[in-house]
Amino acid sequence: MFSPRVALASLSGKSDAEWATDGAEYAGAAFLGGIALDEQTRTAARKLVSRDRTEFLPDDPIEFLDEQLAALSNAEIRAGFNVRSATLPPIRDAAEVCRKHDAIIELNAHCRQEEMCATGAGQSLLRHPDRLCEQVRVAKETGATVGVKVRTEVFGVDLPNLVRRVTDMGAAVIHVDTMDSERVIADIADATDCFLVANNGVRNEETVFEYLDYGADAVSVGRPSDRPEVLSQVRHATDEWFAEVVA
Repeated sequence: MFSPRVALASLSGKSDAEWATDGAEYAGAAFLGGIALDEQTRTAARKLVSRDRTEFLPDDPIEFLDEQLAALSNAEIRAGFNVRSATLPPIRDAAEVCRKHDAIIELNAHCRQEEMCATGAGQSLLRHPDRLCEQVRVAKETGATVGVKVRTEVFGVDLPNLVRRVTDMGAAVIHVDTMDSERVIADIADATDCFLVANNGVRNEETVFEYLDYGADAVSVGRPSDRPEVLSQVRHATDEWFAEVVA
């Protein structure tokens, strides 16, 4: 899927092509975004901005996605784009653009902001797996590589079972924000053969080895993704772990 097995994780309104290029020395993939695609989620994003959250709010989100991915055409990093939508047609359009650029479209079932969840996007999709599976289906039909970003510790959600359902529908990459439940990586790894990316608290050899020992295929770095000293440690630890496995 990508190598080295380190990804840069999207931070809404901050993770653009320049950010991805700056981290390409240390990472094999970068998930840009997240970006709201339809009017429902864009309205929610405006509400987030009004209370001092940072969001990408271009006039045309599909055009913005295309421009950002084009800017990475010569970068030595696999691009992905984290997207949020309450409706299906914009997901299809975004997936077409990602397919054109050989990028991963990452469906956001992760955002926990109330305004975004109220639209039926973000974390709310974890409680409505049929809707999430429909998003995966629509994206997959374009021929794009489909990922889903999820989080743990959502009451009543059986995450390993949900992951099994979306991978059966065609998701190839599952990006897990483990919160304080790192052990769930092992449960998901046992439940599916997807490419599994572990996120949350990835900073050094100890955290990298913990996730990879649990069965993650890669790790991702979120908030410190613009700090070379952290990325260097994570890259070194990941390379070391996989070198030992191969040996």
